[in-house]
Amino acid sequence: MAVSIADVQKLRKLTGAGLADCKKALDETVGDIEKAIEIIRAKGQAIAAKRSDRETSNGCVLVKAENGFGAIIALKCETDFVANGKDYIQLTQDIIDAAVAAKAKNLDEVKALTLADGTKVEDAVIARSGITGEKMELDGYHFIEGENIYTYNHMNKNLLCTMAQTNKPAAEEGHAVTMQIAAMKPIALDEASVPQEVKDEELKVAIEKTKEEQVEKAVQAALKKAGFNLYIAESEEHIAEGIAKGNITEAQAEEIRKIKTTVAEEKAASLPAEMVNNIAKGRMAKFFKENCLLEQEFIQDSKLSVGQYLKAADKDLTVLDFKRFTLRAE
Repeated sequence: MAVSIADVQKLRKLTGAGLADCKKALDETVGDIEKAIEIIRAKGQAIAAKRSDRETSNGCVLVKAENGFGAIIALKCETDFVANGKDYIQLTQDIIDAAVAAKAKNLDEVKALTLADGTKVEDAVIARSGITGEKMELDGYHFIEGENIYTYNHMNKNLLCTMAQTNKPAAEEGHAVTMQIAAMKPIALDEASVPQEVKDEELKVAIEKTKEEQVEKAVQAALKKAGFNLYIAESEEHIAEGIAKGNITEAQAEEIRKIKTTVAEEKAASLPAEMVNNIAKGRMAKFFKENCLLEQEFIQDSKLSVGQYLKAADKDLTVLDFKRFTLRAE
């Protein structure tokens, strides 16, 4: 039987597939819409399996908040050409609309939702993969539940989205905070909110860095006192270069190595623990200031922290929660 244009258009509306794919599927199923949908879905599944090892570094990130619920989601793909497509962006919008309406708490819940056209989210993504020929996957799902949620899509480019929740209505301040989150990439609200494992790791790094710097200072002082050029003594490559150019002798090179080894060992063994810990604490204070939202320098006024900016607007105003997701390399 001949496939009607009406059936082709109906299948296209149901699946989003191209006209040629829809006609081919209907021809194969002798006009059976349901079977044709399965053929198109299977094509998407085959492409997804074939390209499972491909990197999905592009895509569309959207954010939305309404009725006491906000969410961010990314529909990822392989190329920016596909990511910038009108249908691709619309699918991402349809998915986040459904997620916010259902107040979905995780990606599995999102994938199981049904879109307005009756298609399950997971199937819609597979179908779109079949249409474009690219691997696609949902990622970066974050949500906040409650009132006073403000959102930001950086430059409306669908690559970086943020949202923040304040403890009371504050549209101007809420927008400023979402821009701050986009620009400064905080990892927590304040020092108390930083996970203990992160604090422990950062303190360990701070202590090791402090020790390395103190030892390096002692070594450089000893080399300088012995009359050696610090550039030449910096590394074995520089020492070899110095010998090749006749700037130092083999004996002098050996003396440099001996000073570096001996002084480093002696200094490392004699470093006062209290001094090291105090310097490390200073590094930790800097870490918290740079990475905790309320303690960060406010990007619109460097004289204020974000917390101070909020208090200046309202002494009781603060941020309760925030989320950020980006497809940009940072």
